[in-house]
Amino acid sequence: MNAPTLKFGVVVFPGSNCDHDAYHAAKHVMGQEAEFLWHKETDLKGSDVIILPGGFSYGDYLRTGAIARFSPIMNEVIRFAHNGGIVIGICNGFQILCESGLLPGVLLRNRSLLFSSKHVTVRVEHAESKFTGSSAAGDLLRIPIAHGEGNYFADAQTIASLEENGQVLFRYCDEFGEVTDESNPNGSINNIAGIMNKNGNVMGMMPHPERACELQLGSSDGKKVFESLLNSILIQPS
Repeated sequence: MNAPTLKFGVVVFPGSNCDHDAYHAAKHVMGQEAEFLWHKETDLKGSDVIILPGGFSYGDYLRTGAIARFSPIMNEVIRFAHNGGIVIGICNGFQILCESGLLPGVLLRNRSLLFSSKHVTVRVEHAESKFTGSSAAGDLLRIPIAHGEGNYFADAQTIASLEENGQVLFRYCDEFGEVTDESNPNGSINNIAGIMNKNGNVMGMMPHPERACELQLGSSDGKKVFESLLNSILIQPS
């Protein structure tokens, strides 16, 4: 009898450039089903998890994620999320989730006003989620970033709510786990690197876990995000 698998739907917008990375991580590294979903489609094709990948959707015209939010497929993604479906937005995907209202806040220009591409360290803040269950609170993950608009911002009330409700999943830190201004690569408020919605089924993060699933790429820490999903959905408690 074959082991159960998840089906990952990877949305492809004009300008996406991390869609194949996400597909590779889901299908070839994690051994799950995966299918590309074109932005003009209105069928999620039975996907269990939707990934909005990184890149420069629609050339980042107007502002990052602003046009992609109105793609035909996003109506289905929003409906899917509101019905409890699992959605992951990575980098540009995080920006699209904020533009679509599925996550609060906005991603602004990096504090340096420069594009930043490097490995960073993030600290797992909460392990009681579908996206972090294979980690422990306080675990450190080495994952790359590649963005020019990764500076997470929200009003004080929203930030307080995210912190109080355990919705901040990842925080930029140094190699020892200390949250410092120097370890913040983009100026994000409270060093926030990734958050989830109140219902715990939508997650956005600026670092790229799909680019850190194989040691040949410099780190396999990103696999923990995918492993967490598999364990939370496919492995039922006895």
